[in-house]
Amino acid sequence: MSSEITAGLDLARNEQGEPALCLVTGATGYIGGRLIRELLLHGYRVRVFARNIERLTSYPWFGQVQVVEGDASDEKAVAKALDGVDIAYYLLHALMVRDDFEAEERSWAEIFSRCAKAQGVKRIIYLGGMAESKSKLSAHLASRAETGEILRASGVSTIELRAGVVIGSGSASFEMLRYLTERLPVMVTPKWVTVRIQPIAVRDVLRYLVGAAVIPQNVNQYFDIGGPEVLTYKDLMLQYAEAAGLKKRIIMPLPVLTPRLSSGWVGLVTPVPITLARRLIDSLKNEVVAKDDSIKKYIPDPAGGLTPFKRAVALALTRIKEANVETRWSNASLPGGPSEPLPTDPKWAGGSLYTDVRTEYSKDPIEKVWKRIESIGGENGYSTATWAWELRGLLDRLAGGVGLRRGRRDPYFLIEGESLDFWRVEAIARPHLLRLRAEMKLPGLAWLEFQAEPTKDGGTKVVQRAIFVPKGLLGQLYWWSVLPMHGLVFPSMIKHVAHDTKIKRRK
Repeated sequence: MSSEITAGLDLARNEQGEPALCLVTGATGYIGGRLIRELLLHGYRVRVFARNIERLTSYPWFGQVQVVEGDASDEKAVAKALDGVDIAYYLLHALMVRDDFEAEERSWAEIFSRCAKAQGVKRIIYLGGMAESKSKLSAHLASRAETGEILRASGVSTIELRAGVVIGSGSASFEMLRYLTERLPVMVTPKWVTVRIQPIAVRDVLRYLVGAAVIPQNVNQYFDIGGPEVLTYKDLMLQYAEAAGLKKRIIMPLPVLTPRLSSGWVGLVTPVPITLARRLIDSLKNEVVAKDDSIKKYIPDPAGGLTPFKRAVALALTRIKEANVETRWSNASLPGGPSEPLPTDPKWAGGSLYTDVRTEYSKDPIEKVWKRIESIGGENGYSTATWAWELRGLLDRLAGGVGLRRGRRDPYFLIEGESLDFWRVEAIARPHLLRLRAEMKLPGLAWLEFQAEPTKDGGTKVVQRAIFVPKGLLGQLYWWSVLPMHGLVFPSMIKHVAHDTKIKRRK
Protein backbone atom coordinates (compact mmCIF):
# COMPACT_ATOMS: atom_id res chain seq x y z
CA MET A 1 0.00 0.00 0.00
CA SER A 2 1.53 3.33 -1.05
CA SER A 3 1.89 6.30 1.26
CA GLU A 4 -0.35 9.36 1.00
CA ILE A 5 2.85 11.33 0.40
CA THR A 6 3.67 9.48 -2.81
CA ALA A 7 0.06 8.95 -3.96
CA GLY A 8 -0.33 9.77 -7.64
CA LEU A 9 3.39 9.58 -8.46
CA ASP A 10 4.66 7.28 -11.19
CA LEU A 11 7.06 4.39 -10.52
CA ALA A 12 10.44 4.34 -12.29
CA ARG A 13 11.40 0.96 -13.74
CA ASN A 14 14.58 -0.55 -15.15
CA GLU A 15 15.05 -2.00 -18.64
CA GLN A 16 13.62 -5.34 -17.51
CA GLY A 17 10.42 -3.68 -16.34
CA GLU A 18 11.20 -4.18 -12.64
CA PRO A 19 10.88 -1.37 -10.11
CA ALA A 20 14.12 0.61 -10.14
CA LEU A 21 16.81 -0.25 -7.61
CA CYS A 22 17.46 2.88 -5.51
CA LEU A 23 20.58 3.46 -3.46
CA VAL A 24 20.09 5.73 -0.45
CA THR A 25 23.12 7.29 1.20
CA GLY A 26 22.84 9.12 4.51
CA ALA A 27 20.30 6.55 5.74
CA THR A 28 20.90 7.39 9.40
CA GLY A 29 20.30 11.08 8.73
CA TYR A 30 17.04 12.93 9.18
CA ILE A 31 15.81 12.68 5.58
CA GLY A 32 17.41 9.36 4.62
CA GLY A 33 15.61 7.15 7.14
CA ARG A 34 12.25 8.61 6.15
CA LEU A 35 12.96 8.49 2.41
CA ILE A 36 13.66 4.75 2.55
CA ARG A 37 10.24 4.16 4.09
CA GLU A 38 8.55 6.16 1.31
CA LEU A 39 10.48 4.43 -1.48
CA LEU A 40 9.50 1.01 -0.13
CA LEU A 41 5.86 2.02 0.25
CA HIS A 42 5.88 3.26 -3.34
CA GLY A 43 7.19 -0.08 -4.61
CA TYR A 44 10.89 0.56 -5.19
CA ARG A 45 13.71 -1.84 -4.43
CA VAL A 46 16.11 -0.18 -2.00
CA ARG A 47 19.78 -0.57 -1.16
CA VAL A 48 21.34 1.32 1.72
CA PHE A 49 24.94 2.49 1.96
CA ALA A 50 25.99 3.09 5.55
CA ARG A 51 29.17 3.37 7.58
CA ASN A 52 27.83 1.11 10.35
CA ILE A 53 25.12 -1.53 9.78
CA GLU A 54 24.41 -1.75 13.50
CA ARG A 55 23.00 1.78 13.45
CA LEU A 56 20.32 0.65 10.99
CA THR A 57 18.86 -2.24 12.96
CA SER A 58 16.39 -0.06 14.88
CA TYR A 59 14.64 1.12 11.73
CA PRO A 60 11.37 -0.67 10.88
CA TRP A 61 12.47 -1.13 7.25
CA PHE A 62 15.80 -2.84 8.05
CA GLY A 63 14.68 -6.31 6.96
CA GLN A 64 13.30 -5.00 3.65
CA VAL A 65 16.46 -3.46 2.18
CA GLN A 66 19.85 -4.51 0.88
CA VAL A 67 22.72 -3.10 2.92
CA VAL A 68 26.28 -2.30 1.84
CA GLU A 69 28.63 -1.23 4.62
CA GLY A 70 31.36 1.26 3.88
CA ASP A 71 32.66 4.81 4.11
CA ALA A 72 31.91 7.57 1.59
CA SER A 73 35.66 8.29 1.35
CA ASP A 74 36.40 4.68 0.26
CA GLU A 75 36.08 4.57 -3.55
CA LYS A 76 35.90 0.76 -3.69
CA ALA A 77 33.08 0.67 -1.14
CA VAL A 78 31.15 3.38 -3.01
CA ALA A 79 31.58 1.51 -6.31
CA LYS A 80 30.31 -1.70 -4.70
CA ALA A 81 27.26 0.12 -3.32
CA LEU A 82 26.44 1.60 -6.76
CA ASP A 83 26.84 -1.66 -8.69
CA GLY A 84 23.58 -2.39 -10.52
CA VAL A 85 21.84 0.69 -9.11
CA ASP A 86 19.37 2.61 -11.31
CA ILE A 87 18.77 5.68 -9.12
CA ALA A 88 21.18 7.01 -6.48
CA TYR A 89 20.04 9.37 -3.72
CA TYR A 90 22.90 11.52 -2.49
CA LEU A 91 22.13 12.71 1.06
CA LEU A 92 25.64 12.94 2.48
CA HIS A 93 26.63 15.99 4.53
CA ALA A 94 29.59 16.66 6.81
CA LEU A 95 28.14 19.46 8.95
CA MET A 96 29.27 17.80 12.17
CA VAL A 97 32.90 17.56 11.01
CA ARG A 98 34.65 20.16 13.16
CA ASP A 99 37.39 21.27 10.75
CA ASP A 100 37.25 21.93 6.99
CA PHE A 101 33.95 20.14 6.39
CA GLU A 102 33.82 21.73 2.92
CA ALA A 103 36.86 19.71 1.77
CA GLU A 104 35.27 16.53 3.12
CA GLU A 105 32.02 17.17 1.26
CA ARG A 106 33.89 18.00 -1.95
CA SER A 107 35.88 14.76 -1.77
CA TRP A 108 32.78 12.65 -1.14
CA ALA A 109 30.95 14.20 -4.09
CA GLU A 110 33.88 13.67 -6.46
CA ILE A 111 34.23 9.99 -5.47
CA PHE A 112 30.50 9.42 -5.78
CA SER A 113 30.38 11.10 -9.20
CA ARG A 114 33.17 8.96 -10.62
CA CYS A 115 31.69 5.72 -9.30
CA ALA A 116 28.15 6.53 -10.44
CA LYS A 117 29.37 7.20 -13.98
CA ALA A 118 31.54 4.04 -14.03
CA GLN A 119 28.71 1.82 -12.74
CA GLY A 120 26.17 3.09 -15.27
CA VAL A 121 23.79 4.74 -12.80
CA LYS A 122 20.90 6.35 -14.69
CA ARG A 123 20.02 9.16 -12.29
CA ILE A 124 21.45 10.94 -9.24
CA ILE A 125 19.05 12.82 -6.95
CA TYR A 126 20.60 15.25 -4.49
CA LEU A 127 18.98 17.28 -1.71
CA GLY A 128 20.85 20.57 -1.37
CA GLY A 129 20.27 23.99 0.13
CA MET A 130 18.45 26.99 -1.33
CA ALA A 131 19.96 30.48 -1.24
CA GLU A 132 20.22 33.75 -3.15
CA SER A 133 23.05 33.19 -5.65
CA LYS A 134 23.95 36.90 -5.84
CA SER A 135 24.76 37.18 -2.15
CA LYS A 136 27.81 35.82 -0.33
CA LEU A 137 26.84 32.37 0.85
CA SER A 138 27.65 30.85 4.22
CA ALA A 139 30.20 28.03 4.21
CA HIS A 140 27.34 25.58 4.72
CA LEU A 141 25.27 26.77 1.73
CA ALA A 142 28.34 27.31 -0.48
CA SER A 143 29.39 23.70 0.15
CA ARG A 144 25.90 22.45 -0.68
CA ALA A 145 25.95 24.40 -3.95
CA GLU A 146 29.42 23.11 -4.85
CA THR A 147 28.32 19.51 -4.21
CA GLY A 148 25.42 20.01 -6.62
CA GLU A 149 27.76 21.35 -9.30
CA ILE A 150 30.10 18.36 -8.94
CA LEU A 151 27.24 15.86 -9.21
CA ARG A 152 25.64 17.59 -12.22
CA ALA A 153 29.03 17.54 -13.97
CA SER A 154 29.41 13.78 -13.39
CA GLY A 155 27.99 12.72 -16.75
CA VAL A 156 25.03 11.13 -14.95
CA SER A 157 21.67 12.88 -15.22
CA THR A 158 21.30 14.70 -11.90
CA ILE A 159 18.35 16.38 -10.21
CA GLU A 160 19.33 18.74 -7.41
CA LEU A 161 16.48 19.77 -5.14
CA ARG A 162 17.31 22.92 -3.16
CA ALA A 163 15.34 23.32 0.08
CA GLY A 164 15.37 25.87 2.88
CA VAL A 165 14.24 25.17 6.44
CA VAL A 166 12.67 21.70 6.63
CA ILE A 167 9.81 21.41 9.11
CA GLY A 168 9.50 18.06 10.83
CA SER A 169 10.34 16.59 14.23
CA GLY A 170 14.02 15.63 14.09
CA SER A 171 15.12 18.20 11.51
CA ALA A 172 17.99 20.18 13.04
CA SER A 173 16.57 23.50 11.79
CA PHE A 174 13.14 22.70 13.18
CA GLU A 175 14.48 21.50 16.54
CA MET A 176 16.42 24.74 16.93
CA LEU A 177 13.21 26.68 16.23
CA ARG A 178 11.24 24.44 18.61
CA TYR A 179 13.55 24.76 21.60
CA LEU A 180 14.09 28.51 21.21
CA THR A 181 10.37 29.20 21.03
CA GLU A 182 9.33 26.82 23.81
CA ARG A 183 11.99 27.85 26.30
CA LEU A 184 12.15 31.62 25.80
CA PRO A 185 8.93 33.63 26.22
CA VAL A 186 10.96 36.84 25.75
CA MET A 187 13.86 36.95 23.30
CA VAL A 188 16.49 39.49 22.35
CA THR A 189 17.45 38.21 18.92
CA PRO A 190 19.99 38.93 16.16
CA LYS A 191 18.86 40.72 13.02
CA TRP A 192 18.79 37.49 10.99
CA VAL A 193 15.34 36.80 12.44
CA THR A 194 14.01 39.34 9.89
CA VAL A 195 15.50 37.58 6.83
CA ARG A 196 12.88 35.98 4.54
CA ILE A 197 12.77 32.19 4.27
CA GLN A 198 10.43 29.69 2.65
CA PRO A 199 10.02 26.69 4.97
CA ILE A 200 8.87 23.34 3.62
CA ALA A 201 7.27 20.39 5.40
CA VAL A 202 9.31 17.18 5.40
CA ARG A 203 6.38 15.32 3.81
CA ASP A 204 6.61 17.66 0.79
CA VAL A 205 10.41 17.22 0.60
CA LEU A 206 9.90 13.46 0.50
CA ARG A 207 7.29 13.80 -2.24
CA TYR A 208 9.75 15.74 -4.38
CA LEU A 209 12.55 13.25 -3.72
CA VAL A 210 10.42 10.25 -4.70
CA GLY A 211 8.90 12.08 -7.67
CA ALA A 212 12.32 13.10 -9.02
CA ALA A 213 12.96 9.46 -9.92
CA VAL A 214 10.68 9.76 -12.98
CA ILE A 215 11.81 13.15 -14.29
CA PRO A 216 12.96 12.63 -17.93
CA GLN A 217 16.56 11.51 -18.30
CA ASN A 218 17.53 14.52 -20.41
CA VAL A 219 16.90 16.86 -17.46
CA ASN A 220 20.10 17.69 -15.59
CA GLN A 221 19.52 20.75 -13.42
CA TYR A 222 18.63 22.13 -10.00
CA PHE A 223 15.19 23.11 -8.76
CA ASP A 224 14.17 25.24 -5.79
CA ILE A 225 11.55 23.62 -3.56
CA GLY A 226 9.65 25.48 -0.87
CA GLY A 227 6.36 25.48 0.97
CA PRO A 228 3.38 27.74 0.19
CA GLU A 229 4.46 30.65 2.44
CA VAL A 230 7.36 33.09 2.62
CA LEU A 231 8.02 34.13 6.22
CA THR A 232 10.75 35.53 8.45
CA TYR A 233 12.34 33.52 11.25
CA LYS A 234 10.48 35.80 13.65
CA ASP A 235 7.22 34.78 11.92
CA LEU A 236 8.18 31.14 12.34
CA MET A 237 8.68 31.52 16.08
CA LEU A 238 5.42 33.43 16.54
CA GLN A 239 3.42 30.93 14.48
CA TYR A 240 5.11 27.97 16.18
CA ALA A 241 4.07 29.35 19.58
CA GLU A 242 0.50 29.68 18.35
CA ALA A 243 0.44 26.15 16.88
CA ALA A 244 1.94 24.70 20.09
CA GLY A 245 -0.57 26.49 22.32
CA LEU A 246 2.06 28.76 23.91
CA LYS A 247 1.57 32.39 24.90
CA LYS A 248 2.64 34.96 22.34
CA ARG A 249 6.41 35.34 22.30
CA ILE A 250 8.05 38.78 22.65
CA ILE A 251 10.87 39.05 20.11
CA MET A 252 13.20 42.05 19.96
CA PRO A 253 15.80 41.95 17.14
CA LEU A 254 19.13 43.70 17.83
CA PRO A 255 21.82 44.34 15.18
CA VAL A 256 24.68 43.77 17.64
CA LEU A 257 24.14 40.01 17.97
CA THR A 258 26.40 38.41 15.36
CA PRO A 259 25.97 34.82 14.09
CA ARG A 260 28.94 33.76 16.26
CA LEU A 261 27.45 35.28 19.41
CA SER A 262 23.96 34.01 18.66
CA SER A 263 25.21 30.47 17.99
CA GLY A 264 26.65 30.42 21.50
CA TRP A 265 23.30 31.62 22.80
CA VAL A 266 21.49 28.89 20.88
CA GLY A 267 23.97 26.35 22.24
CA LEU A 268 23.04 27.35 25.79
CA VAL A 269 19.27 27.36 25.29
CA THR A 270 18.87 24.32 23.04
CA PRO A 271 20.43 20.83 22.97
CA VAL A 272 21.39 21.22 19.28
CA PRO A 273 25.19 20.70 19.11
CA ILE A 274 26.97 24.06 18.95
CA THR A 275 28.99 23.13 15.82
CA LEU A 276 25.78 22.36 13.97
CA ALA A 277 23.95 25.38 15.42
CA ARG A 278 26.76 27.73 14.33
CA ARG A 279 26.66 26.54 10.72
CA LEU A 280 22.86 26.64 10.55
CA ILE A 281 22.73 30.15 12.04
CA ASP A 282 25.47 31.38 9.72
CA SER A 283 23.23 30.30 6.83
CA LEU A 284 20.26 32.27 8.16
CA LYS A 285 21.85 35.52 6.97
CA ASN A 286 21.01 34.37 3.42
CA GLU A 287 17.50 34.77 2.07
CA VAL A 288 16.10 31.35 1.16
CA VAL A 289 13.13 31.93 -1.13
CA ALA A 290 12.39 29.86 -4.24
CA LYS A 291 13.11 31.79 -7.44
CA ASP A 292 10.64 29.81 -9.52
CA ASP A 293 8.29 26.84 -9.32
CA SER A 294 9.46 25.00 -12.44
CA ILE A 295 9.63 21.76 -10.43
CA LYS A 296 5.81 21.64 -10.61
CA LYS A 297 6.11 20.91 -14.34
CA TYR A 298 7.47 17.49 -13.43
CA ILE A 299 6.10 16.90 -9.92
CA PRO A 300 2.61 18.36 -9.40
CA ASP A 301 1.41 19.38 -5.96
CA PRO A 302 -0.59 16.78 -4.00
CA ALA A 303 -4.38 16.99 -4.09
CA GLY A 304 -4.62 19.25 -1.04
CA GLY A 305 -1.68 21.44 -2.03
CA LEU A 306 1.65 21.86 -0.25
CA THR A 307 1.62 21.86 3.55
CA PRO A 308 1.25 25.27 5.26
CA PHE A 309 3.75 26.03 8.01
CA LYS A 310 1.35 25.79 10.96
CA ARG A 311 -0.01 22.48 9.65
CA ALA A 312 3.58 21.19 9.33
CA VAL A 313 4.23 22.21 12.94
CA ALA A 314 1.07 20.43 14.11
CA LEU A 315 2.20 17.24 12.34
CA ALA A 316 5.65 17.54 13.90
CA LEU A 317 4.17 17.83 17.38
CA THR A 318 2.37 14.47 17.23
CA ARG A 319 4.87 13.02 19.68
CA ILE A 320 2.96 14.67 22.51
CA LYS A 321 -0.53 13.71 21.34
CA GLU A 322 -2.66 11.98 23.95
CA ALA A 323 -2.45 8.18 24.21
CA ASN A 324 0.68 7.89 22.06
CA VAL A 325 3.46 9.31 24.18
CA GLU A 326 5.94 6.57 24.99
CA THR A 327 4.65 3.61 23.00
CA ARG A 328 4.82 5.44 19.67
CA TRP A 329 8.23 6.95 20.49
CA SER A 330 9.99 3.80 21.62
CA ASN A 331 8.56 1.05 19.44
CA ALA A 332 10.64 0.80 16.28
CA SER A 333 8.16 -1.63 14.70
CA LEU A 334 5.69 1.23 14.29
CA PRO A 335 6.61 3.21 11.19
CA GLY A 336 4.83 6.40 12.22
CA GLY A 337 4.62 9.42 9.94
CA PRO A 338 7.41 11.38 8.23
CA SER A 339 6.91 14.41 10.48
CA GLU A 340 7.32 12.41 13.67
CA PRO A 341 10.63 11.57 15.36
CA LEU A 342 12.21 8.19 14.78
CA PRO A 343 13.79 6.22 17.66
CA THR A 344 17.07 6.56 15.78
CA ASP A 345 16.96 10.36 15.55
CA PRO A 346 19.44 12.30 17.73
CA LYS A 347 18.56 12.40 21.42
CA TRP A 348 17.84 16.12 21.16
CA ALA A 349 15.23 15.58 18.44
CA GLY A 350 11.52 15.48 19.11
CA GLY A 351 11.30 18.27 21.65
CA SER A 352 11.54 18.19 25.42
CA LEU A 353 10.18 15.03 26.98
CA TYR A 354 11.28 14.12 30.49
CA THR A 355 10.95 10.66 32.00
CA ASP A 356 11.55 8.99 35.32
CA VAL A 357 11.88 5.27 34.63
CA ARG A 358 12.29 2.63 37.35
CA THR A 359 12.41 -1.15 37.08
CA GLU A 360 11.81 -3.72 39.81
CA TYR A 361 11.73 -7.54 39.75
CA SER A 362 9.16 -9.35 41.89
CA LYS A 363 9.04 -13.00 42.92
CA ASP A 364 5.24 -12.82 42.78
CA PRO A 365 3.40 -14.02 39.66
CA ILE A 366 2.10 -11.36 37.27
CA GLU A 367 -1.54 -11.84 38.36
CA LYS A 368 -0.69 -10.95 41.93
CA VAL A 369 1.43 -7.97 40.95
CA TRP A 370 -1.28 -6.73 38.60
CA LYS A 371 -3.83 -6.64 41.43
CA ARG A 372 -1.58 -4.22 43.29
CA ILE A 373 -1.06 -2.09 40.19
CA GLU A 374 -4.78 -1.86 39.44
CA SER A 375 -5.68 -0.99 43.03
CA ILE A 376 -3.31 1.96 43.28
CA GLY A 377 -4.59 5.34 44.45
CA GLY A 378 -7.76 6.41 46.19
CA GLU A 379 -7.95 5.16 49.77
CA ASN A 380 -5.38 2.50 48.87
CA GLY A 381 -2.70 5.18 48.47
CA TYR A 382 0.40 5.21 46.28
CA SER A 383 3.49 4.70 48.41
CA THR A 384 4.96 4.97 51.87
CA ALA A 385 5.38 8.70 51.17
CA THR A 386 1.62 9.25 51.43
CA TRP A 387 2.20 12.73 52.86
CA ALA A 388 3.93 13.78 49.64
CA TRP A 389 0.92 12.76 47.52
CA GLU A 390 -1.41 14.54 49.93
CA LEU A 391 0.73 17.67 49.69
CA ARG A 392 0.63 17.51 45.88
CA GLY A 393 -3.15 17.11 46.01
CA LEU A 394 -3.46 20.13 48.32
CA LEU A 395 -1.31 22.27 46.03
CA ASP A 396 -3.44 21.24 43.07
CA ARG A 397 -6.64 22.25 44.87
CA LEU A 398 -5.13 25.61 45.80
CA ALA A 399 -4.33 26.12 42.10
CA GLY A 400 -7.95 25.39 41.19
CA GLY A 401 -7.49 21.71 40.31
CA VAL A 402 -9.36 18.63 41.50
CA GLY A 403 -6.70 17.43 43.94
CA LEU A 404 -7.16 13.93 45.38
CA ARG A 405 -10.82 14.39 46.28
CA ARG A 406 -12.23 12.34 43.38
CA GLY A 407 -10.72 9.13 44.76
CA ARG A 408 -11.58 5.79 43.12
CA ARG A 409 -14.92 4.45 41.90
CA ASP A 410 -13.97 0.90 42.90
CA PRO A 411 -11.07 -0.02 45.25
CA TYR A 412 -9.76 -2.85 43.05
CA PHE A 413 -11.11 -2.51 39.49
CA LEU A 414 -10.54 0.25 36.94
CA ILE A 415 -12.37 1.15 33.74
CA GLU A 416 -10.66 2.91 30.85
CA GLY A 417 -11.70 6.56 30.78
CA GLU A 418 -12.69 6.91 34.44
CA SER A 419 -11.14 9.34 36.92
CA LEU A 420 -8.72 8.28 39.66
CA ASP A 421 -7.77 11.07 42.07
CA PHE A 422 -6.18 13.70 39.81
CA TRP A 423 -5.55 11.13 37.04
CA ARG A 424 -7.64 9.78 34.17
CA VAL A 425 -7.31 6.09 33.21
CA GLU A 426 -6.10 6.47 29.66
CA ALA A 427 -5.22 2.86 28.81
CA ILE A 428 -5.52 -0.48 30.53
CA ALA A 429 -4.51 -3.88 29.16
CA ARG A 430 -4.71 -6.48 31.92
CA PRO A 431 -2.33 -7.73 33.23
CA HIS A 432 0.36 -5.82 31.33
CA LEU A 433 -0.31 -2.09 31.07
CA LEU A 434 -1.90 0.73 33.06
CA ARG A 435 -1.46 4.29 31.86
CA LEU A 436 -2.81 7.28 33.79
CA ARG A 437 -2.98 10.79 32.33
CA ALA A 438 -2.61 13.69 34.76
CA GLU A 439 -5.54 16.08 35.15
CA MET A 440 -3.91 18.19 37.83
CA LYS A 441 -2.95 21.79 37.09
CA LEU A 442 0.36 21.55 35.25
CA PRO A 443 2.46 23.65 32.83
CA GLY A 444 2.53 20.70 30.43
CA LEU A 445 1.27 17.16 29.94
CA ALA A 446 2.02 14.23 32.28
CA TRP A 447 1.46 10.49 32.41
CA LEU A 448 2.14 7.71 34.92
CA GLU A 449 2.53 4.26 33.41
CA PHE A 450 3.03 0.74 34.77
CA GLN A 451 4.07 -2.22 32.64
CA ALA A 452 4.26 -5.82 33.90
CA GLU A 453 5.82 -8.80 32.13
CA PRO A 454 6.27 -12.37 33.43
CA THR A 455 9.83 -13.63 33.88
CA LYS A 456 11.16 -17.13 33.19
CA ASP A 457 11.37 -17.96 36.89
CA GLY A 458 7.65 -17.29 37.41
CA GLY A 459 8.13 -13.80 38.79
CA THR A 460 7.32 -10.42 37.25
CA LYS A 461 9.29 -7.54 35.79
CA VAL A 462 7.65 -4.20 36.64
CA VAL A 463 8.51 -0.97 34.82
CA GLN A 464 7.18 2.29 36.24
CA ARG A 465 7.45 5.33 33.98
CA ALA A 466 6.55 8.93 34.72
CA ILE A 467 6.43 11.10 31.57
CA PHE A 468 6.28 14.88 31.38
CA VAL A 469 6.06 17.11 28.29
CA PRO A 470 6.73 20.71 29.44
CA LYS A 471 4.89 23.68 28.02
CA GLY A 472 7.14 26.70 27.73
CA LEU A 473 9.76 27.89 30.18
CA LEU A 474 7.42 27.40 33.15
CA GLY A 475 7.13 23.72 32.26
CA GLN A 476 10.91 23.35 32.23
CA LEU A 477 11.19 25.01 35.64
CA TYR A 478 8.37 22.86 37.05
CA TRP A 479 10.07 19.58 36.12
CA TRP A 480 13.37 20.50 37.75
CA SER A 481 11.64 21.88 40.85
CA VAL A 482 9.71 18.64 41.53
CA LEU A 483 12.64 16.34 40.74
CA PRO A 484 13.68 16.00 44.42
CA MET A 485 10.13 14.90 45.28
CA HIS A 486 10.36 12.15 42.66
CA GLY A 487 13.24 10.66 44.63
CA LEU A 488 10.88 10.29 47.58
CA VAL A 489 7.66 9.02 46.01
CA PHE A 490 8.64 6.98 42.96
CA PRO A 491 11.03 4.41 44.54
CA SER A 492 8.54 3.47 47.26
CA MET A 493 5.67 3.31 44.76
CA ILE A 494 7.31 0.71 42.51
CA LYS A 495 8.50 -1.30 45.53
CA HIS A 496 4.92 -1.40 46.76
CA VAL A 497 3.43 -2.76 43.53
CA ALA A 498 6.31 -5.21 43.08
CA HIS A 499 6.67 -6.47 46.64
CA ASP A 500 3.45 -5.45 48.50
CA THR A 501 5.17 -3.19 50.99
CA LYS A 502 2.81 -1.84 53.57
CA ILE A 503 1.67 1.71 52.98
CA LYS A 504 -0.42 4.03 55.03
CA ARG A 505 -3.89 4.18 53.52
CA ARG A 506 -5.58 7.48 52.93
CA LYS A 507 -8.89 8.03 54.69
